Amino acid sequence: MGTIPADFCVDEKMLRIGGRPADALVAEAGDTPLFVYDFDIVASRIRRFRNAFGDVQLHYAIKANTYPPLLTQITKLVDGLDVASGGEMVSAMEAGAGADHISFAGPGKRDDELEAAISAGVTLNCESQGEVERAISIGRRLGRTPRLAVRVNPDFEIKGSGMRMGGGAKPFGVDAERVPALVRTILDQDAEWRGFHIFAGSQALDADALIEAQRATLLLAAKLSEEVGAAPPLVNLGGGFGIPYFGGEQPLDVEKVAAALNEGLERRHDRLRGTRFAIELGRWLVGEAGVYLTRIVDRKTSHGKIFLVTDGGMHHQLAASGNFGQVVRRNYASAIATQLNAPAEEETSIVGCLCTPLDRLADDVMLPKAGPGDLVALFRAGAYGLSASPQAFLGHPPAREMLVGKGL
Repeated sequence: MGTIPADFCVDEKMLRIGGRPADALVAEAGDTPLFVYDFDIVASRIRRFRNAFGDVQLHYAIKANTYPPLLTQITKLVDGLDVASGGEMVSAMEAGAGADHISFAGPGKRDDELEAAISAGVTLNCESQGEVERAISIGRRLGRTPRLAVRVNPDFEIKGSGMRMGGGAKPFGVDAERVPALVRTILDQDAEWRGFHIFAGSQALDADALIEAQRATLLLAAKLSEEVGAAPPLVNLGGGFGIPYFGGEQPLDVEKVAAALNEGLERRHDRLRGTRFAIELGRWLVGEAGVYLTRIVDRKTSHGKIFLVTDGGMHHQLAASGNFGQVVRRNYASAIATQLNAPAEEETSIVGCLCTPLDRLADDVMLPKAGPGDLVALFRAGAYGLSASPQAFLGHPPAREMLVGKGL
């Protein structure tokens, strides 16, 4: 049901991931539910970015997927990792990232997180004046110079983005008009100013909307730099690159976005001539590389409607259940992995094992006739799957994870 990402071979009866049969991967992992990530797909996305964006740095927002083997491989290929908690900072370091290649964003950083970041030399993307003041005070106590960037709440957003992170009253970042005074405070104190982090939104598929947001970001960075009287060492332009989850959605024209940004950087304000630029991506890098495999344990009929009950569900893949940002629930692409090319014979719903009506993986979809023992595959499960789901709910076993790919 739905459009399977083009990277997957669908010419055989059994779904293959990274060239390997789904049932063989389950056997190797030991059981279902299982997330499988094809690193070759991730590597191809990174190459595509490099080919399109030239000298723009690529940062990975690890909140999208923190599975350690995957994170370790990505760290080798990108210019930086962006984290949003002390725990993610530890994960980034364990994956091999140096402190000077890690930036730490997120509102509500605790003092112990600030202390750990300053001690390690990680850049803090500060979200408020209060956070800057706490970081400077902690730095003085430790005898360390904190590395501080300012996260800017811009006066615009990415039109049509799935989650709007900028514009208007937001818990994220410092309102743009307050930024120059705050940066001057950093420059006058015992701190190292590392630049701006300007993030306007996420999950955008409209190239023109992203182009407009990046154009506005460059203008805002120049204006702020002029008001500060100093050039930022780095401007993190945010991300926002989306992937097509649902029927009728078209993939983002990344090359069109890159061409416009490259042109904009060529014509950028003189104040920004020595500034480096970065784009921070998560979902676009890893989302389409992941498949969630879960096994049907029961088939039942209720009032004439067929339900396929699986051993997985929203406690592992909250987004697919529609409970992670969807206003109107829509189905992710799914398939009976063990009957990939069988004809669709019946309308059915795929549900999870949790005792809640929210635990729905696919509603009223046409699929081959399936029953206990068959494997269900949910696609585009590489981002905000296990890392964004309530695994502890009802005490079911955690999902397994596996990294595959010929390039490993």
